[in-house]
Amino acid sequence: MIYSSMVFPWVSSFIYNMVLAFTTSAVIDGVCHGVVVWQNHVAKIVHGVWHFLSFYVIILLMFVLCYGRILVAIRRQARFMAGHSSDSSARSTVAQAQANQIKSSVVKTMILVSAVYAVAWLPENVYYLLVDLGTKLTFRETGYYAVVFVSFLYISMNPFIYATKFDPVKRILLSLIPCKNNEQPAANNVETMATRPIRTVSERVVQNTQL
Repeated sequence: MIYSSMVFPWVSSFIYNMVLAFTTSAVIDGVCHGVVVWQNHVAKIVHGVWHFLSFYVIILLMFVLCYGRILVAIRRQARFMAGHSSDSSARSTVAQAQANQIKSSVVKTMILVSAVYAVAWLPENVYYLLVDLGTKLTFRETGYYAVVFVSFLYISMNPFIYATKFDPVKRILLSLIPCKNNEQPAANNVETMATRPIRTVSERVVQNTQL
């Protein structure tokens, strides 16, 4: 699933852009006109509406759906930990605190990622829609390059958002730092039988959250 989700955007976007460019571009009087030569006005409008819905509205809905499923998984794991930690109030309290921390991290990341995407990509998608609706705007104006620059800022910011706000990603990145201090007090290296189940369940929650 992970490899498929990585390959699909690359392959599908390449095919979409190549087909769109070759079918709607032409050289007229020595000037290349890209993505503006359509068979009819209706096809241009339909493509503009489809582009806006597919690359903006549906993406936001996917954010809500995917992060919502992650939150459901976290709550299910929290109930699982509470049920298996009923014999120890201290262990139950620690497990509940860990679940709340992960839930808070997911919520903050979801809100920030969705909000930044909505703000950064709205100008570009609206501009693209206006061009397809038959306005006098073109893809060769300064305004188009400006909105594309704003949308590309999201692509640059997205990894940093996850690295700073999403705890599982933050922990993985910290573990990759080779110069970190590996010398820990002896007390931190001792795992008692009471704390071992808590860490095991917590790691399952982190794995489900990453998925």
